[in-house]
Amino acid sequence: MEFTEAYKQTGPCCFSPNSRYVAAAVDYRLVIRDTFSFKVVQLFSCLDKISFIEWALDSEYILCGLYKRPMIQAWSLTQPEWTCKIDEGPAGIAYARWSPDSRHILTTSEFQLRLTVWSLLNTACVHVQWPKHGSRGVCFTKDGKFAAICTRRDCKDYVNLLSCHSWEIMGTFAVDTVDLADIEYSPDDSALVIWDSPLEYKVLIYSPDGRCLFKYQAYESGLGVKSVSWSPCGQFLAVGSYDQMLRVLNHLTWKTFAEFMHLSTVRAPCCAAVFKEVDEPLHLGMSELSLSEEFLQGNSDAAEEPYRVRYEIMEVPISLPFQKPQADKPNPKQGIGVMSWSNDSQYIYTRNDSMPTALWIWDIHHLELAAILVQKDPIRAAAWDPTCTRLVLCTGSSHLYIWSPAGAYCVSNPLPQFSITDLKWNSDGSCLLLKDRDSFCCAAMPLLPESSEYSSDE
Repeated sequence: MEFTEAYKQTGPCCFSPNSRYVAAAVDYRLVIRDTFSFKVVQLFSCLDKISFIEWALDSEYILCGLYKRPMIQAWSLTQPEWTCKIDEGPAGIAYARWSPDSRHILTTSEFQLRLTVWSLLNTACVHVQWPKHGSRGVCFTKDGKFAAICTRRDCKDYVNLLSCHSWEIMGTFAVDTVDLADIEYSPDDSALVIWDSPLEYKVLIYSPDGRCLFKYQAYESGLGVKSVSWSPCGQFLAVGSYDQMLRVLNHLTWKTFAEFMHLSTVRAPCCAAVFKEVDEPLHLGMSELSLSEEFLQGNSDAAEEPYRVRYEIMEVPISLPFQKPQADKPNPKQGIGVMSWSNDSQYIYTRNDSMPTALWIWDIHHLELAAILVQKDPIRAAAWDPTCTRLVLCTGSSHLYIWSPAGAYCVSNPLPQFSITDLKWNSDGSCLLLKDRDSFCCAAMPLLPESSEYSSDE
C-alpha cells in the first residue's frame, strides 16, 4: 500500500462520486483536490465554519452545511464563479441533501416544521409540511424518479410519494407505526421497508402504492429494532436488534431464514476463523541498531521497545471482551448497532455494541459465521470494498486492519502521529480516505487477486 502525505482538515472529508476529487473542510474554506496529484484544483470560501458537505451525484456540484448560521452554500466545480446560498430564516436548517438529479437540494427546518425542495435551475421551491425527522425519513428510488418522505400529523405517521421531476405529491398513505424510525427503498424499488422506534419491535414491508405486504415482529416487551439493511442484490433484508441477534428475511415470503446470535463466548462447533490483534516485540540484531536523534535528545518514547501489530489465529472456545450496559442510562450500548453487506451480498459484518472491539463477519450463502476480528480498541469504522469482497476497519490506532475470505492482516500507516479515526472508499475501490483528528491522507489499495494467501501480518 502507498500513502499520501497528510493534509489539513477540520471537519468532513469525502470523495466525489466519480472518484476524481476529494473535498475537505478547513474551517470556513472548502478545499477540492485532484485524486491523482492531490493538488488543489478549487478553493471556496464559505460564510462560516463548515459542518457538513455532500457531493451531487454527477460530481459537478457540492453543498456545504453551515449549521451555526444556519445556512447552506452550494458550489460548482465546472463554473467556479457560480454560487448558491439557501437561508430558511427563523425556521433554520437541520439537514440538507441532494436529489438524485443533482439539480435540487432538499432542506429540513429545525423542529421538523417543513421540508423544502430548492431548484438550482430556477427560483422555484416546494414545501412538504411536518417531516418526521431531520436527517432520516427520506429515501429515493434507485432510478431517481421518485422520493418517499415520511411525515407526522395528528399523532400518526404517513409516507408521501413525490415525483422527482415535478415534485408533486403522487400519493400519501398512513403506516402502522407508533413512532416511525426510518424508511428505505429496496434495491429494485419494488418495496419499502419501514421500522418503528426501539420501544416497539415492528418492521413493515409496503409496496410503493401503499399496500402492507408483511409485518414482522420478532418479540414483544423489550427494546426492538436497532439497525436495518437491504442486501445489494435485494433478496435479503437484515434486521439487527437490541437482543444481540441478527435476523435475515427473504424477499419472496418475507420470512426469517437466518438468525445469528452474538455471544460473548464462542464455543465449538465453530468453523469461523478468530483473528485477535496482538503486539509482537521486534528483536533487532546489532546491525539494525542505531542511535536516533530523538534518543540522543532524551526522548523517552523513542526508547520504548519497538513492536509490530499482527493478527493471531485463536482456538475456540474464546471469550470476547464484554461491557455490561448500564441499566440506569438511556440508549444502552447493546444490540446490533452497526452492519453492512459486501458488494456481492454474500457476507455481512456486524458489531454488537456491548462488544465494541469485536467485528463479526457472517456468510449468508452458507448460513454460518465466517470470521471474528478481535481488536485491542473499540472499532471506529469499517467499510467494504465497493468492487470486491474486502473489508477494511480502523480503531483509532495508526494501523489499518484488512479482511478477505483468504485471511486477515494489519497495515501500519507510515505517517507519524496519525491515528485513523474514520475511513471511506472511493467508488472504484482503488483508494481509501483516512481521517485523523485534524488531518487526512489517502492510501492506494492494491487490486485483490482472484485467489491469494495472506499472512497474518505485513
